[in-house]
Amino acid sequence: MAIDPSKFHPINVADTCSVWNVLSSARLHMAAKEAKCEFCITAFVRYECLVKPRKAPTAADIELRERLLREQARGGFQPHSCGIGDLQAIRVLESRKKLGKGELSSIAFAMKIGQAVLTDDQKARRLAESSGHLLTQTTPHLHSWLIFTGHLTDVDHTLVVSQHKAMEGSLEPHLQRAYELALQCRFNATRPVGQKSNVHLT
Repeated sequence: MAIDPSKFHPINVADTCSVWNVLSSARLHMAAKEAKCEFCITAFVRYECLVKPRKAPTAADIELRERLLREQARGGFQPHSCGIGDLQAIRVLESRKKLGKGELSSIAFAMKIGQAVLTDDQKARRLAESSGHLLTQTTPHLHSWLIFTGHLTDVDHTLVVSQHKAMEGSLEPHLQRAYELALQCRFNATRPVGQKSNVHLT
């Protein structure tokens, strides 16, 4: 999915993987809050994050759950119950793609309230877009926008990646690509009209 680093919808319904990815970096999460981004979750995602039993939870998993609990105590990542209409929408979506209830409920709820769905699952993104929901975003997109708008610096980018990896995150190449896109977009926005760009990204 192509992203535009200059644009990001601030209100997001986050699925399980994106909750962990946002919280994996304290710097990324703080910058998002400073930029007035808001994240909520569905009851299904809350179950997957905090209630669903783990056979052998890692130190990173335990730390991320503690971060989520602390953030919810501050008013972030508030869970929302799904009504009958939401559940019907989930069943319709479920018949089209084999995805978990967390991803499906996030898409359905985001469509219902007209806000963005934040997901780092490729199948979930494709399903949301094919269902006509154009407000589909990712954690790397958030990172790219925060770089572009100056809420994160070059030094912060390195810190975000380091913190994300420390929490067993797997988005490093995507965060790096998002960073490079933000730099290119910012360069293109500030160079004089007619001047050719020497920036080439593979």
